[in-house]
Amino acid sequence: MSSLVRNPKDLFAGLIYLAVGLSALYIGRDLPMGTALKMGPAYFPAVLGWLLAFIGVISLVRSFLRTGTPVVKFAWKPLLLITGAALVFGFLVRGAGLVVALPLFVVMTAFASTKFRWVPTLLLAAAATVFCSLVFVKGLGVPLPLLGKWFGL
Repeated sequence: MSSLVRNPKDLFAGLIYLAVGLSALYIGRDLPMGTALKMGPAYFPAVLGWLLAFIGVISLVRSFLRTGTPVVKFAWKPLLLITGAALVFGFLVRGAGLVVALPLFVVMTAFASTKFRWVPTLLLAAAATVFCSLVFVKGLGVPLPLLGKWFGL
């Protein structure tokens, strides 16, 4: 690691934030943006992408200014579980529905933690499913099935 970098953790975090933010901007570049009052499909990914890229730049700058601890070991298990959970959610949400995909997503991401416990995880999964069903599907009209076509509904 270069002697200019004083905090490797901030450096790597900044690179990850910047990569994800710029990827969101790149992926959504051809979608219509809309306005703040009538948001298009690119609006949220663009705002989130710029925000993540901004946080990444701040973290990169901090890595040169503040002293921190070195990166000892890369946590592959949480990275793979969280990435896998997002992919599983994306593949399941249309066919199985939100009521199946979201609790599975919550359990998979919680399992990535060293402090994983079943009862709080299942309570969070149930609460998140009810909340998202009411707010996004019923309230905002997001076209996601609660139970998908795999269940004949």
